[in-house]
Amino acid sequence: MAENILELNDLTKYFKSKGQGVFNRNPGLVKAVDGVSFNVATGETVGLVGESGCGKTTIGRTVMKLYEPTSGSIVFDGEEISKLSYKKMKPIRSKMQMIFQDPFASLNPRHTVGTIIEASYLIHKVKPAGGTKKTIQELLERVGLNPEHINRFPHEFSGGQRQRIGIARALALSPKLIVADEPVSALDVSIQAQVVNLLSDLQKELGLSYLFIAHDLSVVKHISTKVVVMYLGKIMETANTAELFSSPKHPYTKALLSAVPIPDPVIEKSRERIILKGDIPSPMNPPSGCVFNTRCWKAQDICRIETPKLLKISPTREIACHFPEN
Repeated sequence: MAENILELNDLTKYFKSKGQGVFNRNPGLVKAVDGVSFNVATGETVGLVGESGCGKTTIGRTVMKLYEPTSGSIVFDGEEISKLSYKKMKPIRSKMQMIFQDPFASLNPRHTVGTIIEASYLIHKVKPAGGTKKTIQELLERVGLNPEHINRFPHEFSGGQRQRIGIARALALSPKLIVADEPVSALDVSIQAQVVNLLSDLQKELGLSYLFIAHDLSVVKHISTKVVVMYLGKIMETANTAELFSSPKHPYTKALLSAVPIPDPVIEKSRERIILKGDIPSPMNPPSGCVFNTRCWKAQDICRIETPKLLKISPTREIACHFPEN
């Protein structure tokens, strides 16, 4: 088994813009992901975080080849897959699965739970050893659902239960990597913890690797072993979870963590809160130099001219900043 189940090297994904106005003038490129490199080790959970529009979901969908990468490489389980055709990707898809953000939209309302999960076996022409129905019922039980509900429709389940169905579908073909795209953001807070704990238990039981995409840093802190912080299509910082949360080095990471509430009124009242001014610039026209310079309180002339490289400052940490925190 490969040491890294997933390796992204200088991955970019640009989308063509339709342009502006009635005549679609000045069409350009939306730089959704711009030169991203990181690894997911076998059995590891990497949390991918950042504000909305930073390119997190685009990375997840590009890894799954739902989007074709513009350039760069994607190495999955030791095999370069970025340029593989749909036909050659099909046998690999059984080893990598995705859990989608919206449990209401990701399940076909016209199909029963059994039919939804069975589709994975039919598409990949797999015949489970104990029979399809029995295997599906075992999957439902494994994710905390009643196996007797195999013939129910999605609308008969709550949001948390529907996400469990999505998890069961992702597990059907015994994948090695699961890309979880904000899997708990559409759920009630009380249900979020249950689903995150389920994912953790499944990882220990089955040896899964996760690319966990989220904007809720408290969820990422709970489940991730490593965190990748993104802003406007680029990586700002990567570090082990404990290291990142205890000592953020990039100003953007520091600002993100300052927004996470602490369940202690004394600490919460006294700690520094960093409020970033302005909005995220357009990915069609990102700032020159460091993409964060327009909102960074530490920005100087070099930040507006020279793009900082993602440099390794310790065995477990990389940072792209001219003036990192001490």
